Amino acid sequence: MFETVDKHVVGTEILSGKIAIVTGGGRDIGRACALRLASAGASVAINYHSSSAGADSAVEEIVSEGGRALARQGDMTSDGDVAALIDETVATFGDRIDILVHVTGGLLGRKTVREMDIEHWDRVMDLNATSFLRTIKAVLPHMTDGGSIVGLASQAGRDGGGAGAVAYAASKGAVMTMTRGLAKELGPKIRVNSVCPGMIDTDFHNMFTKPEVRRHVAGATPLKREGRSEDVANLVAYLASGEAAFITGANIDINGGALFS
Repeated sequence: MFETVDKHVVGTEILSGKIAIVTGGGRDIGRACALRLASAGASVAINYHSSSAGADSAVEEIVSEGGRALARQGDMTSDGDVAALIDETVATFGDRIDILVHVTGGLLGRKTVREMDIEHWDRVMDLNATSFLRTIKAVLPHMTDGGSIVGLASQAGRDGGGAGAVAYAASKGAVMTMTRGLAKELGPKIRVNSVCPGMIDTDFHNMFTKPEVRRHVAGATPLKREGRSEDVANLVAYLASGEAAFITGANIDINGGALFS
């Protein structure tokens, strides 16, 4: 099922009957997560901001394989758009949400502290960290016991990121700290974990990282390659499932060995 997803994973139906939301699910890691959750048996609501083609094609792919999915445009920095996503999800799939995968985020632009204005800082924090909190708050009234929340942090949250990425790294560090705090607050009924991708072959790096830097970083890892969106999606599906029932408050690295934490 779903040829874009690596099948060499355990528990192909580990999410059977679950209802999931993936924010930022129109491309790259988010889209791969939506497909992977669906291939594991979940019904998936896919939020996208501007990547309608990717979200719509993911829905078509899921439905063609007998799964259930919907796509809805929305800005996860807007309370109204978040609420509308939740409302459509429960109206379509049933009055509960088992899984939230929050991929929404971005760098927006490389700016050093000298170049950066407070408006840029606020936008990056809102997009990466505050949107995570905003979406969790909206999901919680519908989340069942045994629910799972998976956030998207970053290797930048550990090492400070590359040049001009202080705001981005700080926002991802906030996601990592929120993950720990929320795990304590929401346990034992709900688990909260995040993933920390390194160099993954996505539009993020197509836009913001020079090719020679990408080659150097990938070549310096023990695995000698960039990661794939599907690599991250497999980890996310595991964390969302009962197979990870004793894991919470974790920020798990997935970087080919570029950084050991």
